[in-house]
Amino acid sequence: MSRIGRKPIPVPGQVEVTLADGGVRVKGPAGELRWAWHPNVKVAYDEAAREITVERNDDQRFNRALHGLSRSLIANMVEGVVNPFQKKLEIIGVGYNAALAGDSVKLNVGYANTVVMKIPEGVTCEVPDATHVIVKSPNKQAVGQFAAEIRRVRPPEPYKGKGIRYDGEFVRRKAGKALAGG
Repeated sequence: MSRIGRKPIPVPGQVEVTLADGGVRVKGPAGELRWAWHPNVKVAYDEAAREITVERNDDQRFNRALHGLSRSLIANMVEGVVNPFQKKLEIIGVGYNAALAGDSVKLNVGYANTVVMKIPEGVTCEVPDATHVIVKSPNKQAVGQFAAEIRRVRPPEPYKGKGIRYDGEFVRRKAGKALAGG
């Protein structure tokens, strides 16, 4: 049986869980998330023990994969409504910077035009200084997706290391052109 799938998900006191119509709704201090599970998976909530359990119908390969996946997604929802997920990005390069403009992020990263990216619903962005962007949301998938879209505008290049990278990301550097002897 799935080691991840069979672990019960503890629900903190400030989180409210509702199961209805093949879907789960999790509400907490940081927001509210909804997700509909696959029909081959059964989700149960024990209010007395304050834990959610996930079970599967049979041991087919697809259902075994769904079991662990479903449990992980629900656990991330419970964690996200208490402590929102965040990704930090840093911008490296002379003249490269970021700024917030209403509901969008403006990136000046070496192109002729400023790149304007609309912030998705349910996601918040902070720009503590011109070279750092923090993406936050209770939805882990939305945080990762928007951070990846920002990084994709100008990924770090291997020669000078310029570009947008995740905070703490290691960029392997290459040697430049060698001079021919002569």
